[in-house]
This record gives sequence, structure tokens and C-alpha cells, in this order.
Amino acid sequence: MNYLYEHKLRVRYAETDKMGYVYYGNYATYFEVARVEALRSLGLDYKSMEDNGIMLPVLEYSIKFYKPAYYDDELVIRLTMNEITGTRIHFEFETFCNDVKLNVANVTLVFVNMHTNNACKPPDYFIRKLQENKLK
Repeated sequence: MNYLYEHKLRVRYAETDKMGYVYYGNYATYFEVARVEALRSLGLDYKSMEDNGIMLPVLEYSIKFYKPAYYDDELVIRLTMNEITGTRIHFEFETFCNDVKLNVANVTLVFVNMHTNNACKPPDYFIRKLQENKLK
């Protein structure tokens, strides 16, 4: 399965540190926004999943930085949804500014039944939406 999605955002002043760089912790938020919008583009959303008793907490998160981003930079977050394995879904991220790669990251989420607090398989409607968009 490979699904590519791009999300643009502009760095706000409050997201920078004393050096003028985007504070490293903000990238987790940037990636979450891109992930939510990517799922929404497929007709899926976190609210519906939670209303149906499924949540998607982060299991693993890693990032490697190459260059900083600065206030008012327009960033492109490129997300690749590359696989669902059992109870987990994996995402890869690349952040660009003016076609220069700033960082790469990997995020793994796990499907969790909110009533039992145990990992579970993705809901049928989630898989169906992925298949409708040719993601297998």
C-alpha cells in the first residue's frame, strides 16, 4: 500500500525558538495535522473512529533533521502511508521548504479498542475506504 499526500503550512512566530528555528517538538504537531488531513482526504476521520470506539495512539515516532525551518517559511509535509500490519499503521514524513528536504520522520499508530484498551484490527470501514482508494 502506498498513498502519498502533501500538506502545506506556514511557520508561525510562536513556533520558533530563540535561535529562530522551528522548535523541534512542533514537528510532531505538523505531522499529526498532515496525517489527519490525509485520512480526511480518503473519507476517514478520527472523530468517526472514536465515535465507533477506536482510537489511534502513537506507538513509535522518530525524526532525523537535516536543516532548520524558520518563521514565515512555507513548508510542505509529504506523507506516505505505506502499510497496515495487523493492528498497526505506518506513516513516513518528509518536510520540505523551497524543495529542500529539512527532515524525515516515521510514525507508527496502533488501532486500540476504547472499551477494552487493547490493540485491535482496523475497522472494516477503514479498510474498505483504503481499498476504494486503491490502497492495499
